[in-house]
Amino acid sequence: MAISHPGKVMFPEIGATKLELARHYERVAGLMLPLLRDRPLTFQVFPSGIGDEGYYLKSIPPHFPDWIGRARVAKRGGSLVQVVAADAATLVYLAGQNMVTPHAWLSRADRPRRPDRLILDFDPSPGAGFAAVRAAARAAGDRLRDAGLVPFAMVTGSRGVHVVCPLRRGPGFAAVHSYARALADRMVADDPGRLTLEWRRADRGPRIYIDVNRINYAQHAVAPYGVRARPRAPVAMPIAWEELSDRRLAPDGWTIRDCGRRIEEAGNPWQGFGRRARKLPAP
Repeated sequence: MAISHPGKVMFPEIGATKLELARHYERVAGLMLPLLRDRPLTFQVFPSGIGDEGYYLKSIPPHFPDWIGRARVAKRGGSLVQVVAADAATLVYLAGQNMVTPHAWLSRADRPRRPDRLILDFDPSPGAGFAAVRAAARAAGDRLRDAGLVPFAMVTGSRGVHVVCPLRRGPGFAAVHSYARALADRMVADDPGRLTLEWRRADRGPRIYIDVNRINYAQHAVAPYGVRARPRAPVAMPIAWEELSDRRLAPDGWTIRDCGRRIEEAGNPWQGFGRRARKLPAP
């Protein structure tokens, strides 16, 4: 697929171009698409690269071609049509439209109010080291396994870690959010010096915020293998659970330029993700 202005620099600090961005999404499509399929997507778009202002795009623009997948979803007072990614060509096309980062819903378009993912986002405040983030994510995994769920981990390409559990569809967002919030409450009660649920950054101190608020209708989370709008073009990278114990692990350790080598060496750490879906446990 032809990319307009392929030499446009999207990441000034490293000189990465729009063509590099498109090639990244083409390269990771085989791993990324099964995790995105049938999900409404929101995009961070940077028409002049990340050095200038960008914006979030939800509603599909009129000029998008008919072959791009789409889904109509309800919103307050009406509805809107959002992109769903069915193939690598869609990801490449979106990169050609200056998309840097795709964000995916926690539900699929056919039953948008029935989530099939639970996400705990461990977001450190300044002063909280990444070792503490890794420890908190591991502790969450222990609790989730004890409850019968199967946790997966992803470094976000920014500061933190997402712990993600595939769910069997059934309960609505309110029930899944309530379950995640109760689990986070217990974690904070057991370790109040390191963990917090304070929404205001000023109230968190040097603690790790456990964000469960993505578990709501029409909310979204950065897609696995998505490139972040940060200077080195880091990638949100799924990891094997055991890697959370590796002191060398960093939240932004893989970039658009070494992501391919990582995939060649590590394969698919989330192999069988969909088959690990479990029923939401009782509160």
